[in-house]
Amino acid sequence: MDDVRRIAVVTGAGSGIGRSVARELAGAGWAVALAGRRAGALEETAALAGPSADILCVPADVTEPDAVAALFAAVRDRWGRVDLLFNNAGTFGPGGVGFADLPVGAWRKVVDVNLTGAFLCAQAAFRQMRDQDPQGGRIINNGSVSAHAPRPDSAPYTATKHALTGLTKSISLDGRPYGIACGQIDIGNAATEMTRAMEAGVRQANGELAAEPVMDAGDVARTVRHMAELPLEANVQFATVMATTMPYIGRG
Repeated sequence: MDDVRRIAVVTGAGSGIGRSVARELAGAGWAVALAGRRAGALEETAALAGPSADILCVPADVTEPDAVAALFAAVRDRWGRVDLLFNNAGTFGPGGVGFADLPVGAWRKVVDVNLTGAFLCAQAAFRQMRDQDPQGGRIINNGSVSAHAPRPDSAPYTATKHALTGLTKSISLDGRPYGIACGQIDIGNAATEMTRAMEAGVRQANGELAAEPVMDAGDVARTVRHMAELPLEANVQFATVMATTMPYIGRG
């Protein structure tokens, strides 16, 4: 990374992958805006990044257009530009609910966070990157191996992650005239609060419960940093980072 301070926005930064990526970027000299619904969790991430890190905590609900606009306005007021959006905020949705019994409200909640929230943040970042001088930047969307193959009873999550792949491709194409690159990282079984149940046992496609291996979230963070620090003339369009022996490759 060169000597010019680069500015990142990380959503869902209060825990899990978002926290790991924020710490990795801050440790590499990025200025990082932490976004999430829980102010206390963002402050914890900021503390973990260390006293020398250039951090801005902005509590924000990514499903609310006004909150997203305020997030990017705060970043612009603080640093004047955005070089990276790690579009990470997401939710699994209700566990153990079969497709036939899935409430419409539960479906909409997952779509609102995983897809509409990702769109709102990407659009705000895109506009800033288009209008700033020097122009350009990078958006990295947090997909999932569920963008390729589902787990049982995961229709909302799987549908949104498939849709995110289409969003990534569209942003990549529409961003070309403005020096905006967009890629997607598809993650499988990173060890976070959200995936803790995998080590105890989760339902497989054949109906059995089985423990699944996990990988360190830091391995994901280092991959995101590699994608982020490429020159804008180069782009990792899609990357899959997964626990080596998880069942994904053999699903179905």
